[in-house]
Amino acid sequence: MSRVSMFNSPLLLGFDQLERTLDRLTKSAEGYPPYNIERIGEDGLRITLAVAGFTLDDLTVELVESQLTVRGKQADESDRVFLHRGIAARQFQRAFMLADGIEVTGARLDNGLLAIDMVRPAAEPRIRNIRIDGGKGSAASDTTIDITARRQGGSHGK
Repeated sequence: MSRVSMFNSPLLLGFDQLERTLDRLTKSAEGYPPYNIERIGEDGLRITLAVAGFTLDDLTVELVESQLTVRGKQADESDRVFLHRGIAARQFQRAFMLADGIEVTGARLDNGLLAIDMVRPAAEPRIRNIRIDGGKGSAASDTTIDITARRQGGSHGK
């Protein structure tokens, strides 16, 4: 049975990479460790992961292109003898895809919670005028398409 793509509309051009990324993230999603995502102020975001039992040396936060990956691996303490082990010391990897322009500003570990702060830049709408070539029968057939971009609002130039 073939899968129906959410990006199969002819109006959504060039989103195939996004679809592959979403597929990869959903296949690797598991429930550990639990996390929150919250808005901080007007342009800030924070991901908070519950990583009780992990130290700074056990955790890695890495940003490659637009994928933020958090890994945790605890050292095996072979000298400890557990009569009952209810706290799992398992490794994990949790990935988050960040939109273009989102910057990671810092991370901190406090009381078993790893908080990763990010800032989202303000979106600036752009208007583009595209001159249309007249084709072979037109007097303007030797011209090229003129694409200009200007930002709306503010005094960013013209």
